[in-house]
Amino acid sequence: MSNPSRRWTSRAAALMLAAAALTAAPGTTVAAQAAAFPYQDPALPVATRVSDLLSRMSLDEKLGQMTQAERGSVSESDVTTYRLGSVLSGGGSAPSQNTATGWADMYDRYQNAALATPLGIPVIYGVDAVHGHNNVYGATIFPHNIGLGATRDPALAQRIGRAVAEEVSGTGIDWNFAPCLCVARNDRWGRTYESFGETPDLPSSMASIITGMQGSALNGPASVLATAKHYVGDGGTTGGTDQGNTELSEAELRAIHLPPFKEAVERGVGSVMISFSSWNGAKLHGHQYLISTVLKGELGFDGFVVSDWNGIDQIDGSPGTSAQDVRTAVNAGIDMVMVPVEWRRFIDLLRTEVQAGRVTTARVDDAVRRVLTKKFELGLFEKPRTDRSYTSTVGSAAHRALAREAVAKSQVVLKNAGNLLPLAKSGGKLFVAGKSADDIGNQSGGWTISWQGSSGAITTGTTILQGIRNTVGSGTTVTYSRDGSGIDGSYRAAIAVVGETPYAETQGDRPGGLGLDSTDLNTINTLRASGVPVVVVLVSGRPLDIAAQLPGWNALVAAWLPGTEGQGVADVLFGAAQPTGKLPMTWMSSASQQPINAGDGKTPLFPQGFGLTYEPAGGDDTSPPSTPGTPVASAVTSSSVTLTWAASTDDVGVTGYDVVRLQGSAETTAATSATASAALTGLTANTSYTFAVYARDAAGNRSARSGTVTLTTTGGGTGSGCTATPSTQSQWGNGYVIQVTVTNTGTAARTGWTVTFTLPPGHALSGGWNGTFSTFGQTVTVRNAAHNGALGAGASTSFGFQGTRPNGDTSLPSGYTCA
Repeated sequence: MSNPSRRWTSRAAALMLAAAALTAAPGTTVAAQAAAFPYQDPALPVATRVSDLLSRMSLDEKLGQMTQAERGSVSESDVTTYRLGSVLSGGGSAPSQNTATGWADMYDRYQNAALATPLGIPVIYGVDAVHGHNNVYGATIFPHNIGLGATRDPALAQRIGRAVAEEVSGTGIDWNFAPCLCVARNDRWGRTYESFGETPDLPSSMASIITGMQGSALNGPASVLATAKHYVGDGGTTGGTDQGNTELSEAELRAIHLPPFKEAVERGVGSVMISFSSWNGAKLHGHQYLISTVLKGELGFDGFVVSDWNGIDQIDGSPGTSAQDVRTAVNAGIDMVMVPVEWRRFIDLLRTEVQAGRVTTARVDDAVRRVLTKKFELGLFEKPRTDRSYTSTVGSAAHRALAREAVAKSQVVLKNAGNLLPLAKSGGKLFVAGKSADDIGNQSGGWTISWQGSSGAITTGTTILQGIRNTVGSGTTVTYSRDGSGIDGSYRAAIAVVGETPYAETQGDRPGGLGLDSTDLNTINTLRASGVPVVVVLVSGRPLDIAAQLPGWNALVAAWLPGTEGQGVADVLFGAAQPTGKLPMTWMSSASQQPINAGDGKTPLFPQGFGLTYEPAGGDDTSPPSTPGTPVASAVTSSSVTLTWAASTDDVGVTGYDVVRLQGSAETTAATSATASAALTGLTANTSYTFAVYARDAAGNRSARSGTVTLTTTGGGTGSGCTATPSTQSQWGNGYVIQVTVTNTGTAARTGWTVTFTLPPGHALSGGWNGTFSTFGQTVTVRNAAHNGALGAGASTSFGFQGTRPNGDTSLPSGYTCA
């Protein structure tokens, strides 16, 4: 990306500058010359420059701008000859000298080739820098998104985005195919670790990483074009199958999977990548409604849409790029097509489709206009080559310190019997075992140096074992054995660092079991047999099925895929950093529960949001306080409510309660109380509120959230009524889908609504959308979502839900009331 300090000065002034562009050596300055055409004048508005350039382009030049080829199948001369708009490096595709300088030199060669074309339009080069500049040897590798989601820290994500942009810029690259804003709903999916969390609030909040990458302006220092991917619903496929079919109603798709993309658009994300997956059987790469109508129209996305790797090839169901694939994808709204190898065929097919009128010139011009706009906004026409002042930031000490901080904040302590953690830094002996203890490849996971990643010393950094050895005092002995052999009862604790080996999309899908492999189980059993307390550190891209083994472990820490800075794991194990991470995903009690997600009524091993902190000295607690009872309203007025609840118990002692107000999936602290009662004031008349309670102990640990109570304050008068009318959309032997229309029957506008209804015996909710659901016994309470609470007089909205029932039962919910 370009800026006054980002790239060296050069005017891409078509033919008059081509010779200078080709002969300029890296690190030299090409003398600026007077603009020959309006598009070469940086003083003019971007829209004016784009229109002028577009008016000078032939059809072939336009088609070239819509084409992206992989570096392994395109030469520098090809870029010049075919006027290509973009080049990419796929996972593991690197120059022969895989260093920051080697990348910068390669980038500049491709850019020189683009500047040698008659119009001198620079290329934009894309990479998957999904957790750091992960194709580059020696770059800083940050935790994968699932770990960042555990931090619940959008400001940290933005700082990481900035660091990644600096390292990417230092190698010349302008465009990052990140972040993934998927909402992963089934842990069997091999891309679960690319998700910040299973509910849309987490990916939406962590979209702050886009601001870090792009900066406040695209032509600012080290700005890199970000990509929101994969649009839309890739994390919701049936069975968690990669590139599979997301079978949801539009209301569900909008409620679960669309919000993070809306947030990305509001943050000005420059590009959006389409998902390989389908929505109810229709491939997203050909989905004109979702791409053009919803994304570009309704959400107002003004950047450009790019396809995924050969993604358009799947549209017609046959292998290879066909004319049908091309015209369907482009007419659906895809602006740049990633055709890594068959890019010449794509250009030929698209040319034929345009000449035959099956793809209009207006659609082509719209696509090219969007691509050129981002190139101008990035400043590529003025400063097209690598700014070598950022090259030294690749793998820098400052970036590694930031990654270490992120690792520490991502650790989630799930069990800590007898306050085994934090471990003392001094005294006695410690034993470390496990295949991931001293393996930087395992702890970095997929998308590291190669596409699928690999075990071993694949790049530079600090392994978890090295971090442990760096942390302990001089009087402490650390013994390491990969399989645990050699341990005896003389050690004060054993640390087993186990989990998954690297994988990425498709190859990471696990339709079978989700447990530890026999190697890991044998290692842990060897440690346990010694009688030494065992700390298990799970290095994994998702929650694993460990409920059966957990009772035999003294402590459990979810380390996720921390990247190159394993010191951050040691920081938490030894108390140099307090554990603050909270689960971004629900942790299954068994793999048979998949999919399991917050609010679906299934009983997890650990709920989303769970995470222990360390007890104060002398504490004897091994878990947070027990959950307080569901609050009830003892008094309700137009502006206040008094809540009471059954007290929680804890062996250290409950020191207080936090009352929270829920709006959608978001929580706002409403009050704190030392007793099992609280008076809440300052409320609005005739408004529905939902409250829940947490207990706190002396260590600051929070209990699980209580059940919720929804109530409506008084004072609305007779003009504020509403109705709830159910409509059965479909039903089958043991389930059904119902949509409920909520209508404001009052004479004044209202700012919220609450609907209650009753489930027949044996029925349960299995999903809901366009509302916030809570269930107590067989009574269901639904409060409006953030986007559909405001209703004018006579206006209507709707929500929906899916229920299950015993086979042979034909009854349906009843007793719908609205307030």
